[in-house]
Amino acid sequence: MSRFKRVFLIVCDSMGMGAMADSEKFGDVNVDTLGHISDTVEHFNIPNLRKLGLANLKPLSKAEPVEKPLGYYCPLNEMSNGKDTMTGHWEMMGIHTTKPFVTFTDTGFPKELLDELSKRCGKEIIGNKSASGTEILEELAETEINEGKMIVYTSADSVLQICGNEETFDLQNLYRCCEIARELCMRDEWKVGRVIARPYVGKKKGEFKRTANRHDYAVKPPSDTALNALKNAGFDVISIGKINDIFVTEGITKAYHSNSSVHGMEQTIEEAGKDFTGLCFVNLVDFDALWGHRRDPIGYGDEIEKFDVKLGEFLDVMRDDDLLIITADHGNDPTYTGTDHTREKVPFIAYSKSFKGSGSIPERNTFADMGATIAENFGVKMPEGTIGSSMLGELV
Repeated sequence: MSRFKRVFLIVCDSMGMGAMADSEKFGDVNVDTLGHISDTVEHFNIPNLRKLGLANLKPLSKAEPVEKPLGYYCPLNEMSNGKDTMTGHWEMMGIHTTKPFVTFTDTGFPKELLDELSKRCGKEIIGNKSASGTEILEELAETEINEGKMIVYTSADSVLQICGNEETFDLQNLYRCCEIARELCMRDEWKVGRVIARPYVGKKKGEFKRTANRHDYAVKPPSDTALNALKNAGFDVISIGKINDIFVTEGITKAYHSNSSVHGMEQTIEEAGKDFTGLCFVNLVDFDALWGHRRDPIGYGDEIEKFDVKLGEFLDVMRDDDLLIITADHGNDPTYTGTDHTREKVPFIAYSKSFKGSGSIPERNTFADMGATIAENFGVKMPEGTIGSSMLGELV
């Protein structure tokens, strides 16, 4: 018998809580996503996160700790060599990534790659630089629309991104071009972690807006994860948001696409009203995509407040034998220089209505302890070669 019938693992994408010991090796000095947001905003109304213990785990200037938090909490360190979405999520489920994915931030993509991509897609490529998604649309979208070209760009992450106007490019053609790019980018020297379709609407500068039809084409995990183990043992593994893309459907039994982080929480609340046995794995991307990369601490703080409201609604529908885990996959300090992710510890907050205790538990040295905890709960053996130690015995 499983101790918890259902586990809800919610990843607040990029909500780091302070620099790791090795953060300077990644170019990150004195970074602190949560702390610097709290220092910047005028208000930080997060009553549900506070009552679970977030402000007890992490001192926050605009949010007081509570006397008796309901959850168990600790910082988690990342063992893998990276600070990107895939590395963080894969580690949660047991994969230790030692070789980081290749980036093209400073150089753009090689001519050989772009020539082949252009030939197979039938479009001339423009862009080929590191840029924010909104800026590159303002600069090049009119040219793409009027001249039938294709915007290809990257960022500080290991990504190749292709923009396409939904009216003039055609969404299915955009996806086709991204599939070609994914195939090409499987060569070791070009192997980016993700190829991302970035559809948008609008006809002229000032009107361009990216849509929710984004699609990520990720490299498959190099080996089985806790998700495969759960699925193979007959448990439900439900993904909400971009989890299905990150794991390239591996170990997933049902997947839901989210239009926003608020929508993702609404989907999670809806799933909580259904009967299933297993894991509901949720990624809420707007913290990272809309506010972290755009270096907007005010917007980021507002997004956390919106999440807190939905978290309260979720807590109301939790069952006694549910386990909630809230965490992050890396940092993205919106007050820091540049637009890259930041190498940070992430919060681990666990709550169940069946808990008899609560409070601080020892800091962990890998995100993989979450996957190991979930696997032990369901009596499933972690796949060979994975890392992580279960915390289940500490959540009493």
